[in-house]
Amino acid sequence: MIKKLQRKFVLITAVSLFVVELLVVGLINIVNYIQMNNDNNNLLDIIIENNGKFPSMKPKDGEPPEKPKNDQFFNEEADKFPEEKQMQDPGINEETRYQTRYFVVFFNSDNNIVKVDTGNVSAITSADAIEYAQDVLDGDDEGYIGNYKYKISDNDNGKMIVFLDCRNSLSERTRFLAISAIIAGSGYLIVCILVIVLSKKAIRPIIKSMEKQRQFITDAGHEIKTPLAIISANTEVLELTDGSNEWTKSIKNQITRLNFLIQNLLHLAKMEEETVTMNLCTINISEAVEEAAQPFETLAQTKGKSLFTDIQQKTIIHGDRGAIKQLVSILVENAIKYADENGEIMVKLYPNSNGKGAELSVFNTCKNPPEGDLSRLFDRFYRADYSRARTHGEQKSGYGIGLSIAYAIMEAHKGKIYCKAENGIIKFTAIFKN
Repeated sequence: MIKKLQRKFVLITAVSLFVVELLVVGLINIVNYIQMNNDNNNLLDIIIENNGKFPSMKPKDGEPPEKPKNDQFFNEEADKFPEEKQMQDPGINEETRYQTRYFVVFFNSDNNIVKVDTGNVSAITSADAIEYAQDVLDGDDEGYIGNYKYKISDNDNGKMIVFLDCRNSLSERTRFLAISAIIAGSGYLIVCILVIVLSKKAIRPIIKSMEKQRQFITDAGHEIKTPLAIISANTEVLELTDGSNEWTKSIKNQITRLNFLIQNLLHLAKMEEETVTMNLCTINISEAVEEAAQPFETLAQTKGKSLFTDIQQKTIIHGDRGAIKQLVSILVENAIKYADENGEIMVKLYPNSNGKGAELSVFNTCKNPPEGDLSRLFDRFYRADYSRARTHGEQKSGYGIGLSIAYAIMEAHKGKIYCKAENGIIKFTAIFKN
């Protein structure tokens, strides 16, 4: 139980951390992509606003500085010099003009090419530029083609398509993604290792609480056995002196019930402490199920109910024969107890579809099956409301311990058990994986 709790703690922490890191790394890279895309769009806008040329930001000797038409980087109303604007936008300066690689293709109003400018790029010939332009002419107004981001500008004379070389920014984006992923992955592994190492310390208060609970059950069980033995002995003395009557019989019945409860509680506590050693070996589960279910046929008949079996012979699994017989006894007894009057109980055993392990099913008819989360049936002391737990005035006895033991048995076998209620039938299914 403690190891399972520790594994669950580590798993939840690891999954939560992975989701957080995935969101953080993804968000950072999305912001980085948007920023790079905006920067490229700004450069394209400058070139388009200046008729296919990147403007000079350095004034010539004896001449006023060239004032680009793109007001995104230059304030025309204030008539500022490029040097002043450069202070406001430090990313754009005279060097940007020489670092920006681009080419431009001009079309007339009939979509015929009238001019190709490849003077600002060395990797593209005029023929390549024309091919690129024809590929994007009838598509979106802007986008990416290969390593180039393009933008189409319409005017009265025709169209101008500007292609900006973005290989550096694309390479930088890929490199940033790889570096951030490596750093995040390394951090994730380090934190996971720390969580695994420190997980036992983190759940230590829960472990202490569980240990105290189990210790209390064990101590209380042993302490209660002594007064029960004395009460039983005194009851027998009363029967010897005064004879048996309904009161002594009632006392003995309650002693039997309490002894059974204590035995189950101690057995369950030991299983949760993982101190019970299962004798796991290759067994014929068909024989074990048949031996456990057969004695309940008489019990079912005395209660006016019918018990049937459908067992595939020579089904082999790896398990503990005694524990499996106890599992069958718990499920069949539970089915008989809560089946309708004159109802039917069926025990089925078949090999799994993959040929490994087996599937054990015990189901009974029930006009008013329990509602809600049926997994709670396996909780200790949980009692489902089977039609108010009474059928024609008959009190349903039990403490809700048996199914908890059944669940513990299946956990010890690395299998699973679950319950379904539909169409007036309650079905418990135990799956052995090997």
